[in-house]
Amino acid sequence: MTYCVGMVLEKGLVLMSDTRTNSGVDNISVFRKMFTWQVPGERIITVMTAGNLATTQAVISQLEERSKQPDDRDNAILKSPTMFQVATEIGKLLRDIIADRQGANGDRGRGRFTASIIVAGQIAGMEPRLFMVYPEGNFIEASLDTPFFQIGETKYGRPIIIRGYDRTMSLEDGVKLLMVSFDSTLKANLSVGLPLDLQVIKRDSFEAGHQHRVTHDDPYFQAISSSWGDALKNAFHSLPDYSFYHGDD
Repeated sequence: MTYCVGMVLEKGLVLMSDTRTNSGVDNISVFRKMFTWQVPGERIITVMTAGNLATTQAVISQLEERSKQPDDRDNAILKSPTMFQVATEIGKLLRDIIADRQGANGDRGRGRFTASIIVAGQIAGMEPRLFMVYPEGNFIEASLDTPFFQIGETKYGRPIIIRGYDRTMSLEDGVKLLMVSFDSTLKANLSVGLPLDLQVIKRDSFEAGHQHRVTHDDPYFQAISSSWGDALKNAFHSLPDYSFYHGDD
């Protein structure tokens, strides 16, 4: 399983992904799920993946190969004029790879090769943009009503983001919010695990201004985990007490 989050703020984009893949409690591996391409001063594009590992690796491998061929008209990462077209081309690539794999495996392959992708970035002269690409190749874009996307194991960390998100918050607070969301997910589901990959893209910088791998001994993540647990306990005990006797029984 996987957990990846992309979040749009007024000041830029905050992205985080875990690195755990497993096919059972005794078969756990670490694979990077966040990948970045950039042209200094002109564009930065980051992709996060979830789903069948062979499928997502095939997508990333093809994008990487195309990025090394500057004259290739299929080079969606470096040549597409808008982020919308970047998402469109990545969606087509994902759809085609899934279709090829399912076709080669017949009906037995149906459902085995699904994957989803978060595409984030900014191209010079345009706004930072965030998309979620589905296995069918179609996608949706983040908006004021839906300012963040999650893929993978989403349910445990989603309430944290919904309650804490503010589009005007600082990039640092955005990182803090995602740290809490990931901590809650890690506590609830063993299929999501450290290390975590963090990236911050400041508006109009066209570069990964901050990249960090969060490991088991990361002091900030440890402090967030401990402080959040204590804060929850304190908040719980501060709530009004329930009584079995209400005077009208």
